[in-house]
Amino acid sequence: MSQPVKIAVAGALGRMGQAVIQVVETRDEVVLAARFDRPGAEGEHLVTADAALAAADAVIDFTLPEASALLAEAAAARAVHHAHAPALIIGSTGFSPEQLARIEAAATKVAIVRSGNYSLGVNMLMGLVRQAAAALPAEDWDIEVYEAHHKRKVDAPSGTALMLGEAAAQGRGVDLEAVADRARDGVTGPRVEGNIGFSVVRGGGIIGEHSVIFAGESESLTLSHSAIDRGLFARGAVKAAAWVKGKPPGLYDMQDVLGFSR
Repeated sequence: MSQPVKIAVAGALGRMGQAVIQVVETRDEVVLAARFDRPGAEGEHLVTADAALAAADAVIDFTLPEASALLAEAAAARAVHHAHAPALIIGSTGFSPEQLARIEAAATKVAIVRSGNYSLGVNMLMGLVRQAAAALPAEDWDIEVYEAHHKRKVDAPSGTALMLGEAAAQGRGVDLEAVADRARDGVTGPRVEGNIGFSVVRGGGIIGEHSVIFAGESESLTLSHSAIDRGLFARGAVKAAAWVKGKPPGLYDMQDVLGFSR
């Protein structure tokens, strides 16, 4: 029987960090090797980031964009100077282009799974959205991506909403940045044909709701997903951690983990 995958959890004091720890502790194929948080944080069994990188086969990170980029660089540096460096599973969202470039550079040295959403259902939804966008022409069907999250979420649109917008753009063979309509206020004029709109709600304790609306003149089609508890994201991240062990350096996503990219 193969040895359990040794998991380190970044942001171990946060809500997602705690959710990941709970999932790891219930699985036989993985084992909790280390937990760490921001420098100077105090908590039971916390270690430094360096100690966690040394102890783990994979690090699961749902923190903040800059912290994730720094962690990726630290893992890449360890790959250069040590015999062992862990893979990374990154679930942070809201990255700048510069931060994404740093993660891509680190992925030339270590295996990194980065996804805006680790839900099986959302990744299935992406495939359905891509197919629908390809089949429903822009001149007859408008696309709107709706998302709602809790009031503490700091980035908008969510990483998942952007993933769904990208899936729609891929279905239509266009560049999302060229057709994305992220904000409306005042007299905006009629909708531009072919644009992909984004609608955002922030409030209360909403875990995550996403819908993609295909609106025609006489009918509409809505594809949607609702998250009921954070454990679903933690379970997906743990699945990614078990999958990525032994993979060569590179930048992967949840579509790779679930075999949808083949």
